[in-house]
Amino acid sequence: MTENSRSFLNRRSMLTLGAGAAAALVASGGVAEASRPTASDAELARSLPGGFRSEYAQVNGVRLHYVAGGRGEPLILLPGWPETWWQYRKVMPELAKRYRVIAVDLRGMGGSDKPRGGYDKKTMARDIFELVRALGHRQAHVAGHDIGAMVAFAFAANHAEATKTVTLMDVSHPDESLYQLPMLAPLGQPVNVWWFAFNQVATLPEQLLAGRSRFLVDWMFDHLAADPASIGSRDRAIYAAAYDRPDAIRAGNGWYQAFGQDIEDQKAYGKITAPMLGLGSEFNFDYLAAVLPSKAADVRVRKVAGSGHFVAEEQPRTVIDELRSFLG
Repeated sequence: MTENSRSFLNRRSMLTLGAGAAAALVASGGVAEASRPTASDAELARSLPGGFRSEYAQVNGVRLHYVAGGRGEPLILLPGWPETWWQYRKVMPELAKRYRVIAVDLRGMGGSDKPRGGYDKKTMARDIFELVRALGHRQAHVAGHDIGAMVAFAFAANHAEATKTVTLMDVSHPDESLYQLPMLAPLGQPVNVWWFAFNQVATLPEQLLAGRSRFLVDWMFDHLAADPASIGSRDRAIYAAAYDRPDAIRAGNGWYQAFGQDIEDQKAYGKITAPMLGLGSEFNFDYLAAVLPSKAADVRVRKVAGSGHFVAEEQPRTVIDELRSFLG
């Protein structure tokens, strides 16, 4: 999530517990409900129309989990924090009517391995490149949201020959502007993106969040979604369960702790040559419209009206239509 996500936070009180987290607290007597069992990835995949199946592949030294269905040109969907492949559940069945849809849990996410290192976006993009090759494809459309958008950008920058198109949802690749994020926001201005700093801290997040990740998940959706109800309690429980263990928390933090390396890697990238689509929320559209033209040769940026940060879940019809129009 970029610094522009701060504008979301001005709409809601930062001193109150999110509605979802409050409900979890009441229901559980003070312990977040994330530890309750959720459906398996295989069950979730089968619940989607389009013949989706949960699969695994060993690539670039890690075992990646992915869910695939449909026929046609491959379309890789990369999720963000604090979510999993399930964040694309509302768009996958419709897209599968035209494309081979492959939603991937990134290195460190959900059903994928959680190694100690390799969370720079260049290495994570190599994971996806080797997955594309392992699945027998020469090229793929690659679309990502949040952390997944950063990986999608790195994929296009480092594997141009394998990139048919690249779509970035609400976020671009880390650059030096991240170093300008304030520790404290000026009085009357939106609160800073505190999770950037929190996820940079070693060990403490695991100690605080293990078994309690539902509180974090609820806070993010309650404050960064234009309509928090668009991500329901069952979906939140699925995400919370995916981030509830110390190794999962550590791995997710690793994506943020690698930003320094990502910024250095980005300095060596030329303009992206593949066609690029930016899908921006009400609050991040201006940021993407200002930044992306300098990063790629063929760019179009579209606003996802009525959406907060989680565009594929909040406005799935718009995302489907924009992707279909862009991909052809």
